[in-house]
Amino acid sequence: MKFEDYHISPKIKKGLFYLGFKRPTDIQYKSIPNILKGEDLLAVAQTGTGKTAAFAIPVLDMIYHKKLNQRRATGVKCLVLAPTHELAIQIGEVFTKISKYTTVRTIVLIGGVKQDPQIEQLNKGVDVVIATPGRMFDLISQGHLITHQIEILVLDEADHMLDLGFIKDIQDLVKKLPKRKQTLFFSATINDKIKKIAYSIVRQNAIRIQLSPKDPVAQNIDHAVLFVEMDHKRFFLERVIHENPEAKILVFVRTKVRAERVMKAMERVDISSLTIHGDKDQKERSKVLNEFRDGSIKLLIATDVTARGIDIPDIQIVINYDLPEEAENYVHRVGRTGRGTNKGHAYSFCAEEEKETLDLIQTFLTKEIKVLELDKTEYGDTVKIERDRKNDYLAIMDEIEAFENRKKRKNKKK
Repeated sequence: MKFEDYHISPKIKKGLFYLGFKRPTDIQYKSIPNILKGEDLLAVAQTGTGKTAAFAIPVLDMIYHKKLNQRRATGVKCLVLAPTHELAIQIGEVFTKISKYTTVRTIVLIGGVKQDPQIEQLNKGVDVVIATPGRMFDLISQGHLITHQIEILVLDEADHMLDLGFIKDIQDLVKKLPKRKQTLFFSATINDKIKKIAYSIVRQNAIRIQLSPKDPVAQNIDHAVLFVEMDHKRFFLERVIHENPEAKILVFVRTKVRAERVMKAMERVDISSLTIHGDKDQKERSKVLNEFRDGSIKLLIATDVTARGIDIPDIQIVINYDLPEEAENYVHRVGRTGRGTNKGHAYSFCAEEEKETLDLIQTFLTKEIKVLELDKTEYGDTVKIERDRKNDYLAIMDEIEAFENRKKRKNKKK
């Protein structure tokens, strides 16, 4: 089935054509008809399967049809709650592009930026609000975001919101919304705790959709682990970059400090990169992501702040420079490549002291990760790059010293 066969507005179809969307993904195929019928939804699907469009398409179509029959603006109709700034921005971009040829207006409300322009937009009238919890509650308490006419609530990456401790915020929000509303609960993972919370929010007859193949990593991602010493990781990163000079590469590290150190290490070997982590304000983070998205920079070094929700479709390689401390974050990290129908590659550098973490990840995946075997010669050649570089440096220093000594001898003869 193609999108052109769906009973949705031609204006929405035009927006999908503009995005290059022709056929729905599995999650879209199963979600869209149920959402259009007004059903509550509990949907579980892998990262990179098109979850955002699965709710954006029907929500925008329903709002657009209602607007056609209304003479005046009637307030916010849909609220989408996201756990991170980056995910909220990305959802906003999808909504804006799909509704490009309609009169539906969308706003993204996040912290870290001035709220006055957001208030101004709200006062002009919007149909869809995409928000992170902090800024949303600020604007509700100040009376700028009116919730009593909201008809659709979407919780995206709900499992991550619960991990971040937003459960009470979600429960408080539900109390502020009309009882008669449609609730769409999207999550990348599911467990008893998430299920219990989900069913306290959605109607009891909610449609449940679960696309969870045995391997939680998408089929179009080739992922493997390399066993390397902790101090040798930078040499292997350099090697991957040199072997894939045109590739867009996303590198995940454990901490903010480590991100900056890896960037400096790459800088010393003339490889340009940028970092993104919690110490950067929203303006900086947006600038970095835009430069990575448009290809101005090919190497981005990140903490788990970008492990979820960032949809940059042409990331060819993901590298776990450090293994994630939370096993399920492995899936979200490697899921940044192989988006949609694209093929992707992910490599994890595992040091001896990380093998226990690797075991936990493999237990979560219920399978072993393929090992990229490196013989001693190949391993030695990779590390030898640095030894040669040091030797070159020492040779240059020896030459400089010899030159200075010759100059001194000549001066003495004079």
